[in-house]
Amino acid sequence: MLEEAIRSEPNASPFDESHIGKTELINQYRIDLRHYSEKEYNKFVTMNTVKDWSQLTWKDVRKPYEVKTYSKDRITWEKNHAKEMDPHTSWTFFNKAFHEWFQKDVPAEMQEAKKQFFSSIRSFKPSQVKQALGDVVKIQLWNYVHRMQDGIWDPRGKRALFEGLDVKHPRILFLGAAEGYEAMQLAAMYPEAEVVMVDYDEYCKTTRFADFPDSYPFLGENPATGSQKIYYKNDFNIEYVVDDIRNLDYGKEFDIVLSVGLLEHFPDEYKHEVVDWHRKFLKDGGYVVMTTPRSQVRSKLYYQIMADVMNHTYRELMTVEQMGLYMYENGLDILRHGYIKVHNGIIAKPR
Repeated sequence: MLEEAIRSEPNASPFDESHIGKTELINQYRIDLRHYSEKEYNKFVTMNTVKDWSQLTWKDVRKPYEVKTYSKDRITWEKNHAKEMDPHTSWTFFNKAFHEWFQKDVPAEMQEAKKQFFSSIRSFKPSQVKQALGDVVKIQLWNYVHRMQDGIWDPRGKRALFEGLDVKHPRILFLGAAEGYEAMQLAAMYPEAEVVMVDYDEYCKTTRFADFPDSYPFLGENPATGSQKIYYKNDFNIEYVVDDIRNLDYGKEFDIVLSVGLLEHFPDEYKHEVVDWHRKFLKDGGYVVMTTPRSQVRSKLYYQIMADVMNHTYRELMTVEQMGLYMYENGLDILRHGYIKVHNGIIAKPR
């Protein structure tokens, strides 16, 4: 079993090519080394819904949905400081809150949440019952979204979005990298990559990236044989830079500039600048690869229930058409676009 492989070698490389095609749940997340069947691909991946971006208008797609339910931490901070929480502080709050959930032993947490709920009922205190019930709902939702459905990492979906790039030994720049998942997936798909991850919250480098499990397997390509190969975090050539994106002094030297969940954190008056951050570091012929969370009923419900974990910053939920129109209007040609379980994805090049 895959989980037994991790338990026997928790800090090593427990998987090999014999595990390809298999999946299993462990306590924190899902291990998934499968490929989509045709039926699964048609269910979970939708590609290239727009035929001509030049004909699309905001009247057609409307503006994104703004998430306005903020976390208790943000509300308390703003009350104590008598001002709006600044972006850097909001990101430090978010990164710590979100990271804690990736570390949870989910089955044990679900059992404990149920125990506390039944204990609260016996207390006959409505406030305790409400809090305990909320904790049950949150851990059950996290179990479904991250562990059962693998919606956050979603390796099969991300590979479907990222395939088809004409690059060899690419230099990859990941803006707002957090734990760096998507850059590592790209580096597995396009081997012998050089990856530079950038985030202006040091916690992302020292904790979110550092704590990403060494034993997590990425499915990619073996450059020597063209067959499939399993990679791990320590197989990749990664530099992690702690800095504001606006301070970076790189030239046009990257084959891929990537961001995941960055564009939707900026109101419209700043979105052109976000697009420019991607374009300015690209080699001629390089690719912009961007994803954002999808605007769908399930996502709106998730951000409502998980507000104390997720909602410290300005945030929008977009359709892939809205996301692509921002990119097209700001000088990018859309090569491929689509959406998976909970993310939109676009591959583009500067015009």
